[in-house]
Amino acid sequence: MVQQLTLRLFHTESHVEFVLTLIYAKYDAIERIELWDSLYAMARDMDVPWLIGGDFNVIWDEEDKFGGLPVSLNEIDDFRHCVNTCNLFDLGFKRNIFTWWNGRAEEDCIFKRLDRCLANVEFQQTFPGIEVQHLSRTGSDHSPMYLKCDIETP
Repeated sequence: MVQQLTLRLFHTESHVEFVLTLIYAKYDAIERIELWDSLYAMARDMDVPWLIGGDFNVIWDEEDKFGGLPVSLNEIDDFRHCVNTCNLFDLGFKRNIFTWWNGRAEEDCIFKRLDRCLANVEFQQTFPGIEVQHLSRTGSDHSPMYLKCDIETP
């Protein structure tokens, strides 16, 4: 699919299997519906730890945006409905709240948190010490995310 890449990974030493979905969502809200539908379909059959991360191209709430036009509540509602229906949880972050900048200054400046990591309960239980950091932007309008996780071994 154009907006996501999903991998099933297996760690040979710990015998832990998990699914990783990398997101690069379309800018257009109507086109993102295709992404939400694909996540709904995957969530129905998901029986292993699942991590979803990347550029969702939509914010979770109004605090995730600074500057520019008012946010579209319909877009936010579609995103929230997808996350909640798929039983996913935001893993939070450290450092700067905003992960995207439009590159402009003063009154034309816009910041948003478009990038995030989500996971199901099974992933959170398998990797209880997970930590997401928003790093400094260098050469891109998006901040890279650094994900640190330690596996819970029996």
